Amino acid sequence: MTQRQTRLEDKVAIVTGAGATGSGDFVGIGQAISILFARQGAKVLLVDRDQKNAETTLATIKEEGGEASVFLGDVTSNADCQDMAQAAVSHYGKLNVLVNNVGISGPGSVTDVDEEFWDTVINVNLKSVMLTSKHAIPQMIEAGGGSIINLSSIVGLRAGSGRPSHPYAASKGGIIGLSNSMAVHYGRNNIRVNCIAPGHIHSPMVARHSTAEMLDLRRRAGPLGTEGTPWDVAWASLFLASDEARWISGVTLPVDAGLLAATPLAMFPYLRDPE
Repeated sequence: MTQRQTRLEDKVAIVTGAGATGSGDFVGIGQAISILFARQGAKVLLVDRDQKNAETTLATIKEEGGEASVFLGDVTSNADCQDMAQAAVSHYGKLNVLVNNVGISGPGSVTDVDEEFWDTVINVNLKSVMLTSKHAIPQMIEAGGGSIINLSSIVGLRAGSGRPSHPYAASKGGIIGLSNSMAVHYGRNNIRVNCIAPGHIHSPMVARHSTAEMLDLRRRAGPLGTEGTPWDVAWASLFLASDEARWISGVTLPVDAGLLAATPLAMFPYLRDPE
C-alpha cells in the first residue's frame, strides 16, 4: 500500500477526464491527478464518460487505501455537470476542488476546418469548463471557498507545431481568459482559479498521434531536454489545489521544461543535431 500523506486532507475534489487512457504505469493526466490527490488525503469524484476507464483509476486508488467514487457523465451537458457537483456533495458532504482536465485534440486551420468539428472542440475543451464551474462554484461558496484548476496548454499561449491546430489553440486560449475572469469575479468568495499550461508531455493521447521521431524532437525542444509525464502536471495540480497556494489565483503555470522561456534560435543547436 502506498504511503498516504496529508496535503489535501479533508478536501473533496472533482477531476474530469479521470479515467485511464493508457495502460499499466503509462497513465493519462487526469488519472495521475486523481491518484496523487487521493494519496494526499483527498476524497475524489472521478468523472468520465467511459465506465471501464474510470473503474481502472478507481481500482488503483482503492488498492492504495484512498477514497474515491465514479461519476459517469458528459461535461458538455449542463444536466450532467449539475448532477456531478451534487454527487460530490451527496457522497462527501462538500466540494473544495475542481480540476477541469477533459480535452481533445483539434487539428486544422481556419481555412479548412469543418464547422461542426470546430464546435465540438470548443464545446469539449472550453464550454465544459464553464458548465462544470457553473455548478461547482455555488457548492464551493457553501463550503467556504475552493480551488479551480483548469488544464490549458502552451498552445493557448504560443503557436504549436508546424501542423495547424487552430480549434485546439482557440479552446485552450479561451480557457486562460475565462480562468482569469473567474479568478477576479469569485475571489471575494475565497475561490481561487488557476490554469496549468502543459508543454510536451508524453501522455497516452500524445503517443497515439506521434512518431518516435516527433516525440524525440519534442523532448529536445525544451531547455531541460527531458520528457514530461502526466505526473509532472499532477504535482503542479496538487500544489494549486492545496492550502500551500492559498494566495495564488489568476495565474497560468507552464509545466513545459522551460519551453516558453526560449526562442527557436536558442534551441536550434539541440534541434539540429541528435543528442
